[in-house]
Parts: sequence; C-alpha cells; structure tokens
Amino acid sequence: MLEGTRVTGMATDKVREAMQRAGVDYSIELLPWKRAYLSAQQRPDACVYSTSRTPEREGLFKWVGPTAVAEWVMLARADRKLLLRSLEDARGLRIGTYNGDARDAYLRARGFRVDAAHEDLANAGKLLLDRIDLWAASLRTGTTILTRYGYDKKIVPLLVFNRIEVYLACNPGVPDAVVARLNAAFAAMERDGTARRIERRYENWGGPRRQP
Repeated sequence: MLEGTRVTGMATDKVREAMQRAGVDYSIELLPWKRAYLSAQQRPDACVYSTSRTPEREGLFKWVGPTAVAEWVMLARADRKLLLRSLEDARGLRIGTYNGDARDAYLRARGFRVDAAHEDLANAGKLLLDRIDLWAASLRTGTTILTRYGYDKKIVPLLVFNRIEVYLACNPGVPDAVVARLNAAFAAMERDGTARRIERRYENWGGPRRQP
C-alpha cells in the first residue's frame, strides 16, 4: 500500500526490518503484480513479495520468509446464497482472479472457468455487478480488506480451498549469503516477537475507504 509516497503494509514492515537486521541495501517500489513478478524473474538484484510458494514456482526463485500465511478463499455476494462444500462445487461457475496470480494458475490448471482482472480488488466490483459468481481471494493474517472498503456485509467467504505460505521471492542471482542473512533475520523476528508486533499494528488498520 502507498501512504503518501511511502510503501507500507504488514509484509513491507517485515521486509524492511529483515533488510535492516541483515545489513542489506535496498529500495522498495510498488508495481502492478504481473510487472513486479516478471521484474523479479528478470533482474538479478530483484525480489518480489508477497509471493505464494507453489511447487510450480519453487525453482524460479530463492525464498525468504515466510512473510505471512495466506488462505485462498472463495468469496461470493451475500445475497446469492451459494453453498460450496468443496472446490469441485465451484466448477462451471465464473471465478474472478487476476493476471499473473498463483490462484489464477492453480484454477486454470484444474480446468475451472476463470475471468482474470487487471488487479485483485477489481473482482469485488465485478462480483457485485454479477459479472462473476465467485472471487478467488487471498486473505492473510489480520486482514481487514473487506471491512475497509465496506464490502463486509455484501461479500461473504464460502470456502477456504488452500492454505499457503507467502514469501519474499528473490531472483536466483541474489547471492546465497544475502538470502541466508535475510532468512536468519526473519527467524529472529519470529523468536523475539517482532513479527507478531508488526502484525498487530495492522489488525485494525485504516478506516473505511472508497470502494474501487
């Protein structure tokens, strides 16, 4: 997220803390997800976060973290009264994803009917306009995203269909020694309570926002 000109957020605060502890010079730039993801694959000094660590991606990056644990959740309009007992119940329904995301690839590979948006929150509007039936979202620890945008009474979770750790994913060109120092910093942040203190700062972060 941007606050003024400064990139902020739970994962960002954790990454900054780890970089400082590890003594790594860095800069943070906010980009559209697909561009950020491709940049981390192409630039030998780049990393991208928070990236779902899937088997398909394992060999593409060096992994630092995790920064959080994410639940992949099917969301629907509250007034639709849909019932999902398993992911298979979503087959044939229109599922909103976004370009370049792990959930998009996961569902496409399994033959589901997906409709990718340019960015994730656009799916909320598509859902309310009945352009999609479900939104395959990633909800992380402490997130208040639905409440912040006033969607919490209109959009409801139906099914958690995967739980996955998300990481700072670094280009293979990033030196192993740097990756090791960063992972040691993340481990120390978990042990000394810093990671949890950062998470608590964002549990009730921000007031209501204008809907995108």
